[in-house]
Amino acid sequence: MALDAPYQQVFSRQARAAELLDAETELRLAYAWRDQRDEAALHRLITAYMRLAISMASKFRRYGAPMNDLIQEASLGLMKAAEKFDPDRGVRFSTYAVWWIKASIQDYVMRNWSMVRTGSTSAQKSLFFNMKRVQAKLEREAAAEGLVLDQHQLREKVAQEIGVRVAEVEMMEGRLAGSDASLNATQAADEDGREWIDALEDDGPQAAERVEFSHDTERLRGWLVAALRGLSARERHIVAERRLRDEPRTLESLGVELGLSKERIRQLEAAAYVKLRRALEAQSPEVLALL
Repeated sequence: MALDAPYQQVFSRQARAAELLDAETELRLAYAWRDQRDEAALHRLITAYMRLAISMASKFRRYGAPMNDLIQEASLGLMKAAEKFDPDRGVRFSTYAVWWIKASIQDYVMRNWSMVRTGSTSAQKSLFFNMKRVQAKLEREAAAEGLVLDQHQLREKVAQEIGVRVAEVEMMEGRLAGSDASLNATQAADEDGREWIDALEDDGPQAAERVEFSHDTERLRGWLVAALRGLSARERHIVAERRLRDEPRTLESLGVELGLSKERIRQLEAAAYVKLRRALEAQSPEVLALL
């Protein structure tokens, strides 16, 4: 649950008022948590560095995320850092925690930037958070040399600077160009304006296609009925049972019904198909294309 504004202010004041740990105390608390799972030591360690988490969260406010949510994500990163911290490596906890806090906040920002997944690889994250800064730096450097970079040149230099492909730079520019918009939003300011979803192309068959399909189907049905009339009663029965049922009957079951062998039923079926094909071809040369 997101922190409300009054609680956030109280939380921030408490974080600023927390003790500052020296290296020796920090190390002792880290060992107590790692070796003895001392929750009091963990709480003291995390509380002492909440000001660091809040400070880092504030740097990401420009991405439009609520500050309350950013602080929560920073807190989660801080707790992950405390869980994985190894005091034997001789590194201060604050130095180690910075990376976990930053990663947690960045993941949250990218997850909530758009309904479309913005990216998950390290290169895509680097583009998302650094592209505008790198673009501005490159433009300043070019201006200092009296040069003006066009969009293609700028993209190439950004790709080279960050270590990604130009196509990835173009894709990220599109993602950062604007936020998500509802297809149910109206195109005009008045309430009677058409919704954007009404402007999407209909993937279904158009009216002319439906009429043409219906006409062709009706013609084909007539040709088939006429062709079936040219078969004997037995041949029509075999064709109907073998091809026109939802669950076609076997040659053996038809043989038992008609008192014929399975092979004879197969021969009658094949002969009936030959008659049908000839009758349909005689109706129109277009019929084979419709079947």
